[in-house]
Amino acid sequence: MSTFINKVLFTQAGYGLTVLRIVVGIIFTAHGSQKLFGLFGGYGLTGTAQWMESIGLTPGYLMATLAGGTEFFAGLALIIGLLARPAALGLAFLSLVAIFSVHIGNGLFMANNGYEFALALLAGSVAVLIEGAGKLSVDQAIAR
Repeated sequence: MSTFINKVLFTQAGYGLTVLRIVVGIIFTAHGSQKLFGLFGGYGLTGTAQWMESIGLTPGYLMATLAGGTEFFAGLALIIGLLARPAALGLAFLSLVAIFSVHIGNGLFMANNGYEFALALLAGSVAVLIEGAGKLSVDQAIAR
């Protein structure tokens, strides 16, 4: 296996990181399904695109597709632990965009639409980015 691929897949993280990876993956997948498919009370691509346009993220349909697709597919990747580091990188970037384009002006707390939830998801994504997928992951099985 090439050195680069081994570095991407290799992990020595334990079960704690596995739990974090799966929970963060579930949350991102659910949010992505709201944006892409309108599930769980979401607005689907059209509604999400209109909202993104309204806050200055243009073109709205492309931004909604990119955000929803990253959340949904990278979230699935985290759940199964496949290419967890690249998935976590995309989700960390997405979280930073959410924090600075939507939440930062509202302070920390969620009650005011603040950035605390996005910050927690950013921290979980960065932990997976640094440590890898952990136990019970496809990455670990491939890297062996």
